[in-house]
This record gives sequence, structure tokens and C-alpha cells, in this order.
Amino acid sequence: MSDKLFIFDTTLRDGEQVPGCQLNTIEKIEVARTLEALGVDVIEAGFPVSSPGDFQSVVEIAKAVSNPTICALTRAVEKDIDVAAEALKFAKRGRIHTGIGTSPYHIKYKLNSNPDEILERAVRAVKYAKRYVEDVEFYAEDAGRSDNEYLARVVQAVIAAGATVINIPDTTGYCLPADYGAKIKYLMEHVSNVHKAILSTHCHNDLGMATANSLSGVINGARQVEVTINGIGERAGNTSLEEVVMAVKTHHDLPLYTDINTKGIHNASRLVSSLMNMPVQPNKAIVGRNAFAHSSGIHQDGVLKNRENYEIIDPVEVGIQESAIVLTARSGRAALNHHLNQLGYELSKDQLDDVYNRFLVMADKKKNVTEEDLAELMGDSNDMEKAVELKLLQVVSGKSTIPMATVHLKIKGESCAATAEGNGPIDACFNAVKKLIKQKFTLGEFLVQALTRGSDDLGKVHVQLEHKGKVYYGFGANIDIITASVEALVNALSKIV
Repeated sequence: MSDKLFIFDTTLRDGEQVPGCQLNTIEKIEVARTLEALGVDVIEAGFPVSSPGDFQSVVEIAKAVSNPTICALTRAVEKDIDVAAEALKFAKRGRIHTGIGTSPYHIKYKLNSNPDEILERAVRAVKYAKRYVEDVEFYAEDAGRSDNEYLARVVQAVIAAGATVINIPDTTGYCLPADYGAKIKYLMEHVSNVHKAILSTHCHNDLGMATANSLSGVINGARQVEVTINGIGERAGNTSLEEVVMAVKTHHDLPLYTDINTKGIHNASRLVSSLMNMPVQPNKAIVGRNAFAHSSGIHQDGVLKNRENYEIIDPVEVGIQESAIVLTARSGRAALNHHLNQLGYELSKDQLDDVYNRFLVMADKKKNVTEEDLAELMGDSNDMEKAVELKLLQVVSGKSTIPMATVHLKIKGESCAATAEGNGPIDACFNAVKKLIKQKFTLGEFLVQALTRGSDDLGKVHVQLEHKGKVYYGFGANIDIITASVEALVNALSKIV
């Protein structure tokens, strides 16, 4: 029988420590509800004593969600624990997460103490927290660099004091998977009362091994993983929720399961990315834009014949409609024919050979070949290329001015115009475009990149639209980033219209 692996999400605590990624209470509640729908077991809602805002966020999150345990972080300080308990008073299930450093670095240089005193403080903090809640988690900060024998002494003592979960953090991301797994195994074998608590992993990604370390810990006996959406977190980030969950789901030989509804992963990723202004790198595992995109001819041919030739995960399982076959100079005949078939072209082998040779010439000049390019290649570009055109754009914006935009479009040959306001100049432009487009769509991704340097940069904008279950991409490039944004939106809408 498989064991349950508990998913402890700390996006709203550890993840929010990233500079520039702070959320207000309303945004935190939105993320918390998304995490609840995703099926996480524990939400670490904040560090209540750190600020009035964090305290209030924990209170409101505890009111807003019902199913997950709501956890509040503290130091091994009585005031911290008092404040955390007060913040958790509305939680259906509350957990206090308290702890102290156990590595020689922390004991000597951070805490100016000694091992025996640290052990006493750890036990005292757990007993004090136990006065408020039954569920107490203890973290041994910098456990990754702690002596195993001493760590085992601390773990045994805090379990005896009432701790129900023991967090073994690789705080600095220093461990190698074999070392971290061996540490968990040592605790499982040398802590006599370990069966009375759950061991938890909390791994940072400083050396790029957070997920590998977490899985190594799980394989050796840990039954809770502490993770964040998209792997966000201080410095190089934390273990990614989506990576651990899909690794467990994909490897059927692991006697484990989670309660995560994996089809909500893509939505959760996009929400956190948007609210925290943290773009997901295109090659990010599971949730990156290119995670299910193929441009190599050999790979494209294999995927078109059987998805499992090159994909170990069905994109539908993480909330993505389908894989992307991207046309570049590396693409083969199978991928080209696939796209042409989608556009309604049925070619013989000789016709395909001829078009493919012309396609390679075009692809060598461009990084990506779009559907409009294919229509041009087939000598049938006028309808598709001009489905939606931007004819005029005028924007008014400033510090003391309500952003307003007037957009003139040509839609299937007919001119039309609209004016709208927004939270900023780009939002105003997009709102004006929405007035003119009858089809309903959702903006799933909006990325801005500088292609050159200096204040007169050439900016490139990438948008991803969702319409009737399908995903459409648009690109725009201009010295004026607002114009580039509207051009990207129009480019994507052309494919919908």
C-alpha cells in the first residue's frame, strides 16, 4: 500500500521573501484559495510577528480556507509563539512552526551559544507552542550542515516534547542528494521515537538540487515536502511543488501518492507568476513555456507518431491543452505537414518536398515560423495575415493622468476604433482592443524583454491567449514598448479571428 506524501506549501511565506514579490492580503487570499483547490495539505501563511501586515494575512487566510492546515512560522521565542497563536485563532486546523539553528555555524556565529543550550531552547519552544496547538512543527535550521549525531539528539528531544512534524532544512542548498538522503535515513534509524512524528524536507536550490534532495529525503523516509509554486524563494529558490508532485506521479515504482489535483498546476503557476511579477523561465520543468514544446525535427516526428516517445508527462495532466510543435530551421517534414494540415492544406509527398525546401529558406531567416508565414509560403497569405491589423494607436498617460488609449483596428477588412481607460497605458490599450474583438479570450501570459541596451531599447513582447480551450501566441517588437505590446496582442488575435 502506498504512503501519503504531505504537501506543505510555503509560497506565501518563504516564496514571498523574494525582493519585489510581496503580496497584499487580498492577493494572498487569492493564492491561498488556489492552493486549497490544488489540494495542498498545509499552507504556511506567514511569519506573524514580523509585521502587522503578515499577522493580518495569516488571520484572513485562516478565515478564507477550510481544508488545508494553516501554519504560522516563529523563532524559538515565546513572544513569536504568542503572536502566531493569536493569528491562528480562526484556523480550522492550526500549526505553529517553531525552531532554531542546529549547525555549528548557526550555534556559534548566529546564536552565540552552545549545543546544550540550543537543545534546551528547542525543547522549551516546542513545549510552549504545545500550550496553544496540538500540531507543532519544529525546524532544525541549517540541518543540512548539522552533525548527524547532534541533530538526532535534538530531534529525539523535541519529539518527546510534543513535536508532531520535524523539518530537516537544507537551508543553504549545500547538500548533495546522496548526503541529504543519508541524513534522513540516519534520523529514521537512530531516533528511537521517530515513529511519533513525520520527517519533513525543506530544500533550497543554491546548487540546483532542491528537488533532487527532497526526493532523496522522501525515498529515505520523509513523508512531508516543503515546496513553493514555480520554485520561488529567497536566493535561488525552493523545491518546486510541481516538480515533486509530478515526479511522484510519473514514477509508479515509488510507493507514494499526493492529494494534489495536478490539472490545476498550470493555473496556479500562472497566478503566482502574475501576482508576484516573477516570469517563469521558458525551460522551467513542468510549467515553463517550452516544457512541452518541440522544435527538433527528430523529436517532432517522434511526438507526432506517439507522444510518449519524447514526453513522460501528458501536458493535459498539468492543465495544458496540448504540446507545442514549434517551427524552426531545425524542424522536419512531419512537423511542417502537421501545421499545414491544421491550416487545411493536404499535400502530396512531392508537394511537401517542394514546400519544405522553401520553408527551410524562410526558417533560416527567422527564429520562428508562424501560421501567417506558412500562409505566405503557400501563396495564400492575404486573409490570415490581415485578419486583424493595428492601424493607429494613441495613448495618454502620466503621473496625474488617467491612462487612456484609442485603438484603430482593421478586422477582416473593416475599420473600427475604440477608446478605453485602464490601470496603466498597456492595460488601457488592451481594454480598447477587447471592445473591438467579439471573441472572448483570456490573457494567460505577458512577457516583456529588451533585445538591445540603453533607454532606446528595442523591446520584444510575448503574449499567450486562451480561447475555447486552445492556446494562441503573439509576438511584437518595437522601440515603443506599448506599441510592441498591442502588436503582440493583435498578432495573437489574428490567429483567433
